[in-house]
This record gives sequence, C-alpha cells and structure tokens, in this order.
Amino acid sequence: MSKECPDWLSMIRGDAPLLVSLPHTGTEIPPEYERGLVSPWLARKDADWWIERLYDFASSLGATVIRTTISRTVIDVNRDPSGMSLYPGQATTELCPTTTFDGEPLYEPGTEPAAEEIAERRARFFDPYHTTLRSEIERLRALHANVVVYDCHSIRSVIPRLFDGTLPHFNIGTNGGTTCAHALSEAIETICAGSGFSHVVNGRFKGGYITRSLGRPEAGVHAVQMELACRGYMKEPLDSVAEGQWPTPYDGAEAAPMRAALTRILQSCLTFAHSKA
Repeated sequence: MSKECPDWLSMIRGDAPLLVSLPHTGTEIPPEYERGLVSPWLARKDADWWIERLYDFASSLGATVIRTTISRTVIDVNRDPSGMSLYPGQATTELCPTTTFDGEPLYEPGTEPAAEEIAERRARFFDPYHTTLRSEIERLRALHANVVVYDCHSIRSVIPRLFDGTLPHFNIGTNGGTTCAHALSEAIETICAGSGFSHVVNGRFKGGYITRSLGRPEAGVHAVQMELACRGYMKEPLDSVAEGQWPTPYDGAEAAPMRAALTRILQSCLTFAHSKA
C-alpha cells in the first residue's frame, strides 16, 4: 500500500495503462458509524462480495489497483455526491444508503445520517478515493496516450426492486457509449459473447459515478463499468437471502471460468490502450 494512502484505502501502483477500481468490496464500518444500524449483517449485505479475490490477478498485468475497505453503507463512493440520481425513475440507493437493495431499512427510525454527518463522511472517505483515482489517472496519462479505467462491481442476480427477471452475467456500462471509445466496449463485448456467459451493454447498469465522471475518451481516458451477476462466480441463491446463508464462501474452482474471461477482458483493455498510443 502506498504510504500516502489512509489505512482504509489500498493501492497497488503499476505502470500499465490500466486503472482498476474496487469501490464496493469493503465491509469495514468504523464504530462511530454503527449507531442506529439495524444489524451488522444487513449493513454488509450489498457488498460486492469476493470481487477483490476474483480480480487479484490484475496487478500482475501491471495495472494500478485502488480499493476502499469501507462499507458502502458508510458512504457509496460510486454515487453522485450532489444527490442526483444516476438512474432517474428507477429504484437506487443514496450516497449514504438508508435501505438495502431490497428496500429493507438499514437504520432504526430517526437515526439515519443527517446532512452534517453525510458531509463529514464525504470529506473523510469519498473525496480521498476520488482524489486518488484522478491522481493516478494523471500519472498514467503522463506515461501513455490512452488509459483505461475499469470499475469492478457485482450484484445478486435477482433483485425485483431494482430490475425485472434475472440479470445477465456480464453487464457492461459505458453510459450509452459516452465514457469510452466504441472499439474498447466492442472488444470487451466480443470476449463476453464468446465466454459462455450471458451479457448486455448499457442495460440496467450503464455505469455509476466513477465511470461517468472519469470517462473522457477525447482526453485519452476510457472508463468502463463491469457489473457481474454473482451467480457467475459464486454459489448464489436465486431468491431472497437471509443472515447465515449470504454471502456464500469464495470457491476458486467455481470462480475459475469467469475469472478466465475477466483475465482476457483486462488484457483486451491493455491491448486497446497500447494500440491507441
């Protein structure tokens, strides 16, 4: 970890034209933010489970990998800090979530974070995460004409409050093609199509705040969000989950096929960035 990072933010610094962001794998909730939470399990239920293990090969490709260990329940570093919804008209969660994806209250009534506390959490966690992302992009752009920002996510396959039916395995988000060159999203889609897994481009998940705020293809910064359906790499109950059954343990053999596809995807990101040099 870089010495300049706070203890909750880890960074493996590489020199390849690829930055991998892990914004939702954290499960740490500092004691001062536990007040009023309904349960520790509910507060961690919607983490992007095991994604840091699924992508642990990324640094061997020379990628820079940035991760926060803080739970998204404390603050979600992939939401617009202005409070503007990324998906108007559709259910979502806030900068400091007050419900789970399933709509369950995270806090006892009247104990939800107030505006002053939200501002404090933003200054303590959100702003440093984004400052680090931008600083590393600037460093990599000094080395390469083009850089790919790859934002890693996962979510349960069936969440009726958020989307109908069962989510495809690979959900590629480029905000309607605005956050990266078409050649990059096409290369990723081609790998997904040949992987044996289902996929969609700019479906329910089009890219969150990280992808939308950082993707500037005209300036050589190409951002992509990859939202994985959990069933693609772990044993996932395809109905509601309860404490004690979620998350299921990480199993390397179970994850191997998707991990192989993800390895090819990150390699394709590097090929794209180098080809544009």
